[in-house]
Amino acid sequence: MENIVENFRFLAIETENQVKLTYGLLSRFDEKLLDKIGSKDDYIDNLKTTVENACFSRIHSSTSHISPEKLNDIRAIHIICVNLERVADFCVNITRQLQYLSDPSFIQRYDYKTMFAEIQKGLSAITPVFDNRTLSGALDVCRVEFHADRHYKENFDQIMADLKKGKNAPDLITTIFIFRYLERIGDAILNIGEALIFAIIGDRIKIRQFDALQQTLSESGFEGDFSDIDFSSILGSRSGCRIGKVGDKRPSGFKAQGIFKEGSIRKIRQEKENIMRWDAAFPGLAPRVFGYHESDTTASLLVEFLPGCTMDQVILTGGPDVTRNVFFLFEQTVGEIWQKTREAGAFETDYMDQLKSRLGSVCRVHPYFSRDVQHMGGLRIPSTDELIETCSRIERQVSAPFSVFIHGDFNTNNIVYNHSDQKLNYIDLYRSRRADYIQDASVFLVSNFRLPVFEPGLRARLNTVSLYFFEFFANFAEKNNDRTFEIRLALALARSFYTSTRFELNYDFAREMTLRSHFLMEKISAHEGKSWETFRLPESVLFY
Repeated sequence: MENIVENFRFLAIETENQVKLTYGLLSRFDEKLLDKIGSKDDYIDNLKTTVENACFSRIHSSTSHISPEKLNDIRAIHIICVNLERVADFCVNITRQLQYLSDPSFIQRYDYKTMFAEIQKGLSAITPVFDNRTLSGALDVCRVEFHADRHYKENFDQIMADLKKGKNAPDLITTIFIFRYLERIGDAILNIGEALIFAIIGDRIKIRQFDALQQTLSESGFEGDFSDIDFSSILGSRSGCRIGKVGDKRPSGFKAQGIFKEGSIRKIRQEKENIMRWDAAFPGLAPRVFGYHESDTTASLLVEFLPGCTMDQVILTGGPDVTRNVFFLFEQTVGEIWQKTREAGAFETDYMDQLKSRLGSVCRVHPYFSRDVQHMGGLRIPSTDELIETCSRIERQVSAPFSVFIHGDFNTNNIVYNHSDQKLNYIDLYRSRRADYIQDASVFLVSNFRLPVFEPGLRARLNTVSLYFFEFFANFAEKNNDRTFEIRLALALARSFYTSTRFELNYDFAREMTLRSHFLMEKISAHEGKSWETFRLPESVLFY
């Protein structure tokens, strides 16, 4: 580590010096400075490579154990050094632009000095912040990028105004390039600042997300210092939101565990409103909202962390008694929700429209899953698009007889079982809305099917679970006189099987789901002209 840190310090010093030399070159053009900047570039590249090699060598060394804190330091140093070398490269690029100016003093017409001052301020703070672990210092380093962007915009507007006057166009364009490189130096310093935050708090978080977390904690009533907070990312989300778990490091900190989400205003606001709606109808089912904050472009939400394990964990690892108990709670909870929120009246479903909207995403992952028209002897096999259009036409004939308030993303990992309280909770409620209960039923069944588990014993358990819940959904349909349950479930399953393949890179398993989707659409198409109440879903499609 001493060797890594030592070379990291040298690299920071040399990069800062390179920026100073570049500033001096712009202020007074001197070919000696030009040569010096060029010769230093190779040294900086070598230093970066030295640090990089040492970092990976230390990580892969089997001679001693690396603590999580030291590993975070190594990762942060590597990120910082990559970006320091990038800053030095941008300096070289700036010097190369000077040859295109008719007069090197032309740049003096614009305020590059303020940008250099901000950049030098950020670079000089890197090693002190790393040594002292000052979070406020790391945030100041990050904010260099904000100031650099603002100054770039001011100079850009002035240069564009001068361009409109029709004079010195080549010099003005070259000057824009110079300022653009300065703006990109700010971007690199932002990466460095975020790496410093990572070294301090132990988790990768962008400055925008960090500010959102601070604001949201403030909205929740938290008055302590952020150093009291333990933040850890939750990886694997497909929502596009940043998700992390927030807890307390010591008694003065945040008193409860929470889940922090940051993303688009529309998504986060909708999730908050849905949580409130669920809480009003079924208190305790959804997590409590601790805090909510909106900025100009994003929103953030802090909700209660619900203890327990998710439904998929119970299905795969629970003993017989626990599993039976969870299934009973599921039946009671879901049955009560559907009965209480049930509203009579035809409801038009859109399963095929959902499939159409996701076809592009599926084909980007699996380009050959959308088939063309095929012929087998005298038999014509319709294309994927034809099947979808046929099923779309059929879907308009079989509206749901009633609607309920659904979860909207009813995967088995969005249902939490709390053993001590003997209850189920819903999480990730952004898509909750009034709809056909088949939407939730199909998503639940396919989320169970698509678990990437291929050990025969566990797979047999998943098949048993699928049959159990299919029968539960069928019984609910029978009790509520839903005579088109099976045709609508077939349409919804065809949608869910097909669209799930965009998250599955195991080709054989993804192809299996695609074939089941096509099989269902073909069976639906073949039944056209008959009563949809007589359509029967082959249960075997749920088993793998």
